Amino acid sequence: MHTSQLTLSHVTKRYPGRTVLDQVSLTLKPGEKAGLIGDNGAGKSTLLRIVAGQERPDSGEATVTADGGIGFLPQSLPLPPTATVQDAVDLSLADLRALEAELRRAEQALGAGQDPDALAAYTGLVERYEARDGHDADRRVDIALHHLGLPALRRERRLGTLSGGERSRLALAGVLAGRPEVLLLDEPTNDLDDQAVEWLETQLRAHRGTVLAVTHDRVFLERLTSTILEAEGGRVTRYGDGYTGYRTAKAAERRRRLQEHEEWRSELARNERLATGHAARLGAIPRKASLANFGHGGFRARGRAHGAMSRIRNARERVARLTENPVAPPPDALAFTARMATAAEETTATGAADATLPAVQLSDVRVGDRLHLGSLGLGRRGRLLVTGPNGAGKTTLLKVLAGELRPDEGSVRVPGRVGHLRQEETPWPPELTVPEAFGLGRAGAADEHA
Repeated sequence: MHTSQLTLSHVTKRYPGRTVLDQVSLTLKPGEKAGLIGDNGAGKSTLLRIVAGQERPDSGEATVTADGGIGFLPQSLPLPPTATVQDAVDLSLADLRALEAELRRAEQALGAGQDPDALAAYTGLVERYEARDGHDADRRVDIALHHLGLPALRRERRLGTLSGGERSRLALAGVLAGRPEVLLLDEPTNDLDDQAVEWLETQLRAHRGTVLAVTHDRVFLERLTSTILEAEGGRVTRYGDGYTGYRTAKAAERRRRLQEHEEWRSELARNERLATGHAARLGAIPRKASLANFGHGGFRARGRAHGAMSRIRNARERVARLTENPVAPPPDALAFTARMATAAEETTATGAADATLPAVQLSDVRVGDRLHLGSLGLGRRGRLLVTGPNGAGKTTLLKVLAGELRPDEGSVRVPGRVGHLRQEETPWPPELTVPEAFGLGRAGAADEHA
């Protein structure tokens, strides 16, 4: 049995203007369940693509030892809208399909009876195929789709008719159904409801192979992982004992860095005081003395002056060294700092009567079989959480509120402009710059939105 399933040795990856991964080395053992976390843009998806063989590092090496195959779940399906559900399933099961084709060729070679090694080759392929229960893979896709909220999804259906969340769940079902030895999952819980997440956790805990999952879902990390890998500043740091161990280690690291920063500040302030104090005392020593007073006391004054100058020079040198090598404090914890008006402030600003008027009003709204809503009112500055299982109509409701979807029946009153963050990527023309894309539909020149 291999002692390491996945190894990265001094892996570096650069994009124009920045280094995403810088001399990254890590190892995962067979059967290890690891979560890869970090800020957006820290290199998590890049690292996953390198491990999956989808992208090559600029230097270093990534090695995966997995006779049972590698399953890779990207954030989005790399297929055009005209592709079908069956195309997506075949893509997810590509290595299993290739193994099956290799098995058929081995059968033919065995039947020809001309190759003395044909039996051994055929036996090895059968063992690998049966270890993944290849014959039952397509049925497992349907079972997974059912648990992920997509029962009876027709294989001939075009991907362009599915939502972004439905495409993600389809890809996840295909990857899990292939039963690969190594699972590389990029944000697997993003488009799942609570019931589907619980089912996924059960599947991954029962998985005998290795799992490396990129996610921001803390509960998922707590329930599944034994190892946390944090991508930060081009490096990847390993933490044991799951997400709880990671949080404990990060808290200890923060305390250590804060103490080192305070010690640096105290030492800098002490040496600045020493330099200032000795300079003041030096100024009090007479520079010149009369010949009558130039006795033993005069020599003592000169000695004190030389000593003070030496201490000033030493203190200033230490101040310079400390200033050139500062010890930064730990970064502040992320916090949501948007200003929220209280009920009293809202009443004062708008008047008691206006504050109670609904800013959003829906009545008897129906959109096909996807959404039936008798009444919904949302007051000014109101906050509303919309939750429910996949397919319950949450995205449809948001599209109705944003004016992107007209209901078949009912009335919708939404005064003013609506900002809508969609599941799918915004279809901006690829030639737009970031300020141009951000300012699209807004008043003013593009540079005003930079």
